[in-house]
Amino acid sequence: MTMPGLDTNAAVLDGPGVHVTAGDHLCVFYRGLAERDEILIPYLRQGLLNGDKCLCVVDTTEPEAVLAALASDIDITASVADRTLDVRRSADTYLRGGAFSTEAMLEFWDEAIGGACAQGYAFTRAVGEMTWSLSGQPGVDELIAYEAELNRFLPRYPQAILCLYDLERFSGEVLMDVLKTHPKVILGGMLLSNPYYIDPDEFLAGRR
Repeated sequence: MTMPGLDTNAAVLDGPGVHVTAGDHLCVFYRGLAERDEILIPYLRQGLLNGDKCLCVVDTTEPEAVLAALASDIDITASVADRTLDVRRSADTYLRGGAFSTEAMLEFWDEAIGGACAQGYAFTRAVGEMTWSLSGQPGVDELIAYEAELNRFLPRYPQAILCLYDLERFSGEVLMDVLKTHPKVILGGMLLSNPYYIDPDEFLAGRR
């Protein structure tokens, strides 16, 4: 996927000199599970090494697969036991009750991330695999409005949220709207600034 205009003067996420910062809302474009995990696993690993709260929602694999990939490199026993590392299924988060609701999902993040702050975590890394939106379940057409609303939610807490999009699964039309709702993009393992981003007030007003 070629996106002219993206600033490619960037480096690998969480590599030397590049760090996830509070307020980051990033979309990750990848092809297939192997490429997904090239971003997902280092993102979570670095968070655990930093002492961050790590919240992960997966859709195309079970949580156990993510835990196994992390456990092959670092000891996650204590992190899983005290829920510093919390990996869940989309059916238990985005699609609770068999439907998606922007309001309900924002409440979920608010409770989970606000709770992490109350427990003393200085920073929370959240990540969600977005293929649940292709399920045909009620409410999934709210996906892009939800992504725009997340930009209003991000300043509430010291947090970063990654949204994972498989280029082999989503249409070009959806991906262009995804670009408009994320200030930063990860493509080809590189962290890029995004000139296509539109402020949520302006974006949502244009969709009414």
